[in-house]
Amino acid sequence: MPLPLKALVPPFTAATARLKVKAGQNLWNTRDPAKIALAYTPDSIWRNHTTFVRGREEIVRFLEEKWKKEHFYVLRKELFAFTDNRIAVQFFDEWNESPGGKGQWYRTYGLEDWTFDEAGLMRKRQMCGNDLAISPEERWFKDGVDTESVVISEKHL
Repeated sequence: MPLPLKALVPPFTAATARLKVKAGQNLWNTRDPAKIALAYTPDSIWRNHTTFVRGREEIVRFLEEKWKKEHFYVLRKELFAFTDNRIAVQFFDEWNESPGGKGQWYRTYGLEDWTFDEAGLMRKRQMCGNDLAISPEERWFKDGVDTESVVISEKHL
């Protein structure tokens, strides 16, 4: 049984940093804003592109709005670097602009910088990413595909 996010506390090792990243990936893939917000401190600070968010209530509202626009959202995160209480990740997510999945597909490429408190809750998250329009055939994370099985080549890194 995987460790819960809050059980993975600083100082991080390579192994616990990887586990923390994958736990975060799995949590975001639930697309449950209220559940996701609990992984952050009550006064957590976010920068997501050019949007600034503070606290769990704003995190929930932000994610609710995000997933009203980003349908069929699937995310993969990879450990990029870490220190005692910080982790950097690169991520790839795919989503469709239409609730029916017939609109434009996008892949978002980006990097995140995370800072954790001593209890393992994230107190700061900075995200920078770019959305790339893709065809349905270019999708990596199609229904039923294990995101971990997708080989992401250097072309995409």
